[in-house]
Amino acid sequence: MRYNVPAHANTFWYTLGGITLIGILVLVATGIWLAQYYNPDPAAARESVLYIQNVAPLGDIIRGIHVWTAYLVIITAVLHMIRIVVTASYKIPREINWLVGVALLFLLLFGAVFSGTVMRWDQEAYEAMLHNMELATLLGAIGGVFSDAFTTSVPMLPRLYSLHVSIVPLILAVLLIVHIFQIKHHGISPTPTQADAGEAPNGRLPKDKETGHYPTHVRLMVGYGLALVALAGLIGFLFPQPIGPAADPTMEVTKPPFLFYWLYAFEDWFGVPGILYSAIGMFGLLSVLPFIDRTPLRHLRRRPIILALGVALLIAIVALSIMVAVSPAAKHLG
Repeated sequence: MRYNVPAHANTFWYTLGGITLIGILVLVATGIWLAQYYNPDPAAARESVLYIQNVAPLGDIIRGIHVWTAYLVIITAVLHMIRIVVTASYKIPREINWLVGVALLFLLLFGAVFSGTVMRWDQEAYEAMLHNMELATLLGAIGGVFSDAFTTSVPMLPRLYSLHVSIVPLILAVLLIVHIFQIKHHGISPTPTQADAGEAPNGRLPKDKETGHYPTHVRLMVGYGLALVALAGLIGFLFPQPIGPAADPTMEVTKPPFLFYWLYAFEDWFGVPGILYSAIGMFGLLSVLPFIDRTPLRHLRRRPIILALGVALLIAIVALSIMVAVSPAAKHLG
């Protein structure tokens, strides 16, 4: 706590990563509480969620905070990533940390949020699980552990529950440790103006330029993080997450959570493989960004190709999400 940070780090945009971290800690805490009431047995799972929502002390509040914090954490993580792209903070010497951040976003979205959706075990959750099984089949040996054929001794729901409460948090913890160590090792990135003016050789400000205080940075991070939790509680109170009807294996009538709408559009066009190929394309593009943008320039206006690519990508995701939101659910599963 006794080292300085650049003064520009004590602003909202440079605390988005810390806000995301606070949100993850809240997810762990509320998840431990919810686990005391949740039963991953397929015959009892939906009823246990109803019990949490209607009977358990503060169950509806804790569940609302857990669900909406998960959604908001994805949003803050994406905003954090956008800030990094705008300020070119993925460049030398921070390429590895960019890759770790991409892996964290992938794990949060497809590991934590997706498996959490299945835990509800209503119609939408059941259809999500079927998508998981089809994608595991497409992945062959790589997805074998998540396929229905991997084992017949344990149903898929308890297996995804173990993924949600143990495997994902463990991998998440390791990636976060690496991510935070890399930030401490390389320091908080300079502003584009500082970098282009030559004030930050090798992508790091000299010690005498780090005039901000880290305790202030932590206080801002925690304060904004608690505001995020308060917002999640408010949204959860105003818009409680519904629990749908019990699963009917003969039907396919739901859409995924809104965070996955852009993927659902590709599923509309290309079937279930569209999810796999679009996800690989998106995260593959993010992964290679530091290796295709090798110029020393940091100002976004001096990186027109990256600017155009980023704006086009954001517009495409928003447009696809709106298109899916206004269109009826379609049948994709065999």
